[in-house]
Amino acid sequence: MTDQRITSTPIDPVKLDRLAEVAVKVGLGLRPGQDLLLTAPAIALPLVRRIAVHAYKAGVGIVTPILSDEEMTLARYRHGHDNSFDRAAGWLYEGMAKAFADNTARLAIVGDNPMLLSGEDPSKVARASKANSMAYQPALEKIVNFDTNWNIIAYPSPSWAKQVFPNDSEEVAIGKLADAIFAASRVDREDAMANWASHNAVLRERTNWLNGQRFRALQYAGPGVDLTIGLADGHEWEGGASLSKNGISCNANIPTEEVFTTPHCRRVYGHVVSSKPLSYQGTLIDNIAVRFEDGRIVDAKASRGAEVLNKVLDTDEGARRLGEVALVPHSSPISQSGLLFYNTLFDENAASHIALGQCYSKCFVNGSQLTPQQIAAQGGNQSLIHIDWMIGSAETDIDGILADGSKVPVFRKGEWAK
Repeated sequence: MTDQRITSTPIDPVKLDRLAEVAVKVGLGLRPGQDLLLTAPAIALPLVRRIAVHAYKAGVGIVTPILSDEEMTLARYRHGHDNSFDRAAGWLYEGMAKAFADNTARLAIVGDNPMLLSGEDPSKVARASKANSMAYQPALEKIVNFDTNWNIIAYPSPSWAKQVFPNDSEEVAIGKLADAIFAASRVDREDAMANWASHNAVLRERTNWLNGQRFRALQYAGPGVDLTIGLADGHEWEGGASLSKNGISCNANIPTEEVFTTPHCRRVYGHVVSSKPLSYQGTLIDNIAVRFEDGRIVDAKASRGAEVLNKVLDTDEGARRLGEVALVPHSSPISQSGLLFYNTLFDENAASHIALGQCYSKCFVNGSQLTPQQIAAQGGNQSLIHIDWMIGSAETDIDGILADGSKVPVFRKGEWAK
């Protein structure tokens, strides 16, 4: 019965196994003796099991999985006491932070229904999110600072698949989303490992060029966009494989098409309109339009989800400032798929984007040696949130501004100018 069910699944077991192998070897670069902390929706157990197999084959010490469940999440919102939404399991995140400090690798599998909380009380969602963000800080700091090697991948759950392909039967939708995930993750062919090596080389070539330019700022022009993003003092571009502080090279996101760095949180000016919707905790926020003065969003609108957007912006002082700027060509495979995944892991790789909130300390020259105070002095932002949203399109032009004020073409019509 079990074998028959596996054979008839709409998810290709060979490609699923390949994704697990790539996650362990390319995403994490897992080292013998390292422990692995893994979080995933319970529905993703087939992928979790394959990851465990490849991790143990790679010599992992202990694999510790933590599973979530959509029905249990909904039970909290529908039956939980009101004061519980201002609390979070801080003990769990403190344990995670200790694990990461002890060189445990981190793997997250995403796949929950992106609109799961769309019918729940938005104030409860916002309160729970803020409490969770605050409690998660000890662990998040280890991740954003690349203290350990980490990776995020995706699994095609039925609820997510039906969001992306609402007009198809559940089985067909799952199969389509699985194929899209495999293609975007570059495991849809046998030479996945070699493909990732080649892809990382291209991204490294881009970051090397950008780091050689030492731009002071990026200037964006296009429909609805007139924006200048100052870059942090001593910023460094990253993309593809990165070296974590424990000396292990990892690809934090699978898929990834971006090169990114830290903007100067006090030197952003102008206005910009989102080019794709942002799916955030069950709300689709569309046509985001913001205006910056001295790095801070002073005016924000959205044709849909405006209330949620403004709650996000009021999270803390840093929520209205930028923590990341990323360049993605319009010709990226995810953009060319024409799909809205309702998941930032994928949607951010369809277009150039910016992120509200916390910066990455790794995106500084000698970032591992800088204190939080030094990072802030150089323009790095601090916040409880980090939320990416897309601003690039086939009509976007981007110029790099040098220290003397001269301009160098970076993007023309959504593509690399060089």
